[in-house]
Amino acid sequence: MADAATRLATLTEDLLGSPLPLRLRAWDGSEAGPADGGPVLVIRDRRALRRMIWKPGELGLARAWVAGEIDVEGDLYEALDRLSGLLWERGGEAGGLLASARDPRVRAAAGELLRLAGPLPPPKPPAEEVRAHGGARHSRRTDRQAISHHYDVGNDFYALVLGPSMVYSCARWADGGTLEDAQRDKLDLVARKLSLKEGDRLLDVGCGWGSMAIHAAREYGARVVGITLSREQAAFARKRIAEEGLTDRIEIRVQDYRDVSDGPFDAISSIGMAEHVGAVRYREYADLLYDLLKPGGRLLNHQISRRPEPDEEAYHVDAFIDAYVFPDGELAPMGRTLTTLEDAGFEVRDVEALREHYALTLRRWVANLEREWDRAVRLVSPGRARIWRLYMAASAVSFERNRIGVNQFLAVRTPVSGTSGLPLRPREWTE
Repeated sequence: MADAATRLATLTEDLLGSPLPLRLRAWDGSEAGPADGGPVLVIRDRRALRRMIWKPGELGLARAWVAGEIDVEGDLYEALDRLSGLLWERGGEAGGLLASARDPRVRAAAGELLRLAGPLPPPKPPAEEVRAHGGARHSRRTDRQAISHHYDVGNDFYALVLGPSMVYSCARWADGGTLEDAQRDKLDLVARKLSLKEGDRLLDVGCGWGSMAIHAAREYGARVVGITLSREQAAFARKRIAEEGLTDRIEIRVQDYRDVSDGPFDAISSIGMAEHVGAVRYREYADLLYDLLKPGGRLLNHQISRRPEPDEEAYHVDAFIDAYVFPDGELAPMGRTLTTLEDAGFEVRDVEALREHYALTLRRWVANLEREWDRAVRLVSPGRARIWRLYMAASAVSFERNRIGVNQFLAVRTPVSGTSGLPLRPREWTE
C-alpha cells in the first residue's frame, strides 16, 4: 500500500481536480508533491482529516491548524499564496465536493479519504473557537461579547504584537521608517485630515488603547472622548493617559457608540471600528455619527473593505475569522460604505486607499509575534498564538493580492450654506 502522503496527494487531485500546489508531509514521515524547495504542508495527525471531512472548507482546516494538527514549514506567506486557489478563489468551500460530487472517481476518492482519516466523529473543536451566542447579531450584548473575545486576551499580548505604538490598524509607510514611525504618521494623517486644533472636541469611536486620543490631545490640543467596549483596552488607555499627564484632556469610556449622547463634536475619528458594526447596523452607525457632529464637522472613517460580489446576496463571513478572530465581523465593498455615508447626509470629500500599507503593517506584526513566539504562547495559549499568526499572514496575502483593501473616507457634515471648510487645492494634509 502507498504511504500516507502519496495517498493524500492522489486523493486531493481526484477530489479537487488539480494537484496540491505545495509539498505534503504526512504523519508517518512520508512526503509527496512538488520538490521545488518551497514550503511544506505538514499533517502531523490524521485527526486533521477527520476535522476537514466533518467540516469541509475553511472551518475544518482552521480547527486542525489551531489544534496544531497541521502546520507549514518554510515561508508561510508563500504557502498561503499557493493555496489561495483552493481556499479563496474557489469560494472557500472546496471540500463541499465530498457532499455533492456525482463523479464516481470523486466518490471513490472520498471513500478512500474516510478510510485514511480513521474513525469518525472528529475531535471536539479547539477551546479558542467561539460558540454560537444565540442572540441577535449586532445587538448591544452580542457586540460586547464579540469585542471581548477579540480584544480582552491580554494587553501584554497585544503589546508584543503591535509594538510600543499600540495601534491596531494599518500604518502609513515611508521608505526606511520603523513600525512606530509609520503608526505615528498614520495618526498624524488622521489629525490633519480632521483639521484638529486647540480646544476642538474629538470623539474617537473604537479608541483601542488610546493612541489616537493621546496624539490628538498632546500634539493638537484637542479635548477627546474615546469609547471602547473592551474593559482591558480602557484600563490600559487610562493608565497611558495618566502617565502622559493628559487626564484633563481625555476621557475614556466603556460605552457602545449607540449610547453616546453628549454631542456635538467638532470631529470624529473611527479607525478600524466600522468592521464590527455589521451590514444591518451600518446606516444606523452613519446616522448616529452624523447627528453627533456639529455643522461643518468632519468624520474620518478608516475601514477595511472587500471586493464586491457578482451576487451580493451570496456574501458570507469568512468562517475562520468568524469562529476564531472577529465574531460577527463583516466587510463591505468600498462603494457601499461611501453610499451609506452619503445617504446619512455626509458629503464625502476624499477617499484614500492604503491597501499596500496594511500588507506591510501585517508583516511587521507577524514578525513581532514570531520573534517572541514562546512568550506569546505563555501569555495566551498555543492555539490562540497560532490563530493570530495565520490570521495576520493570510490577511497580508489578501491585501497584497487585492482581495481586500482599506480606505480612509473623509466626510463633512456640510451646513446648509454649502461651506465645507476644506481647501480648494492642494490637500492640506499632504506632505
